[in-house]
Amino acid sequence: MAISRQKKEQLLESYEGGLAKAPHVFLMGFEGISVPDVTELRDEVRKNGGSYVVVKNRIAKRAIKGATLEGLSEEFTGTTAAVYGDEDAVAIAKALTEFAKKIPAIKLKAGLLDGQQVAAKDIEEIAALPSREELIAKLLFLMQSPVSRLARTLNEVQRQIVIVLDQVRQEKEKGAAG
Repeated sequence: MAISRQKKEQLLESYEGGLAKAPHVFLMGFEGISVPDVTELRDEVRKNGGSYVVVKNRIAKRAIKGATLEGLSEEFTGTTAAVYGDEDAVAIAKALTEFAKKIPAIKLKAGLLDGQQVAAKDIEEIAALPSREELIAKLLFLMQSPVSRLARTLNEVQRQIVIVLDQVRQEKEKGAAG
């Protein structure tokens, strides 16, 4: 089905504004997937801070010329969908790999992660990484640990002083009573 020149120009602008500028992009084939499954995948991607778009390959190749995504232009063949986002690439990769396990019609092609090209097999490894929130929580725990140990140590000194003073009091009371 042919689309008008105006529609092609709109698509080109859309791809240039979103897809070509996104730091994290995952390309996938989706031949044979049902509409309800695509809708579910779109919702899952949106929940994780990403955007899902079915691309017109020829127009997408024009849009990514000169962008970091240009290295993946050979992946724009057949039915291609692009999932991209600005924030947590790990969460998006997790959503895609989990969905690909449920729906085998989805085939991850390649990706772009902070300007680095990623092969399809590496996307699963990225999905196995902890999320951004988990990493921040671990970092805060590690940063908090020395501070809490110092606080416990300082409290222990005070506690020991109180114990020693109590023992001195008890000895004086025994000496005064005896």
